[in-house]
Amino acid sequence: QVQLEESGGGLVQAGGSLRLSCAASGSIFSIHAMAWYRQAPGKQRELVAAITRRGNTNYADSVKGRFTISRRNAQNTMYLQMNSLKPEDTAVYYCKAETGGTDYRGGLVPGDDYWGQGTQVTVSS
Repeated sequence: QVQLEESGGGLVQAGGSLRLSCAASGSIFSIHAMAWYRQAPGKQRELVAAITRRGNTNYADSVKGRFTISRRNAQNTMYLQMNSLKPEDTAVYYCKAETGGTDYRGGLVPGDDYWGQGTQVTVSS
């Protein structure tokens, strides 16, 4: 029900910056939270940053102070501003959307998760 399109990846020198974008389409009204994950070769996929529909954010310790997650038009478009990039930031970055609805009391009911295809970020030393 939700499709995600990522852009903004590329090759950058250490200390440089990149801005990743994730555009959501389909049942965007059902998205309650979005997040950026990354996976380096031979390593587990890890959470980088997340943002809720209300705008609450959280970050991995390794990127605090360097990366900033934001959104435009609620959860329709999400951004990840990456500054002071390091070679260890090299990975495939994935956009994730968490969906859900509301019950008869107005409480949140979890739905399905959706993933983008990923965008490569390479930081040279």
